Amino acid sequence: MADAQFTTTRWTVVLAARAREAPGSEDALARLCETYWYPLYVFVRRSGHDAQEARDITQGYFLRLLEADYLQNVRQEAGRFRSFLLSSIKHFMANRRRDAAALKRGGGQAQLSLDAEQAEARFRLEPRHERTPDREYERQWARAIIQRAHRRLREELEQAGKPDHYRLLARFLSGGQGSEYEEVAGELESTASAVKMSVSRMRKRFGGILRDEVSLTVEQDDQVDAEVRHLMTVFRGD
Repeated sequence: MADAQFTTTRWTVVLAARAREAPGSEDALARLCETYWYPLYVFVRRSGHDAQEARDITQGYFLRLLEADYLQNVRQEAGRFRSFLLSSIKHFMANRRRDAAALKRGGGQAQLSLDAEQAEARFRLEPRHERTPDREYERQWARAIIQRAHRRLREELEQAGKPDHYRLLARFLSGGQGSEYEEVAGELESTASAVKMSVSRMRKRFGGILRDEVSLTVEQDDQVDAEVRHLMTVFRGD
């Protein structure tokens, strides 16, 4: 039930509700934050901080973000959660000593499942490049949203009793050849035409899930299409 509630909650609604300590708003915001933990960790690392500093900054930032009194003073950035997070973490970093002192006085009681060691291990595997910290943040944001959409699609197929469909067909979401369909058809004990139809349905459903995920991070419905296009442009430029 918690998942169903979360998937219909926009971030702007969560922020407003969190400021009033509404039931469920802390959990919903925490779920959003967990999606953005790694993209922001990478941003901090690319900004010149070492692993220890990046862990402390990112953890401290999210703990402050989840405080009701902190959220009462935030300003939305163009109605997009990714823009809001990037702007506010820059502010947090600029006022790091003050915010760290406030945190030590007892702030940040929310629970987050953030694994700094895993994030650093993953960061060390990232290829070297010349992207700015802001561009790298957007790249990681796009990857996080798409990975979440993949996870939801996989879970849906598993619940429908079709775990092999995601395992064998997910690679076709971005394209596929007839000969490949025939190969998979043998494993599914089906036909190439049936596989092609299943892939078509999966693509449509994946697109719907992706739109749903993006809709959680913008303020207005008319921003969703533009945000999806931006996400795909960033992701394809990876």
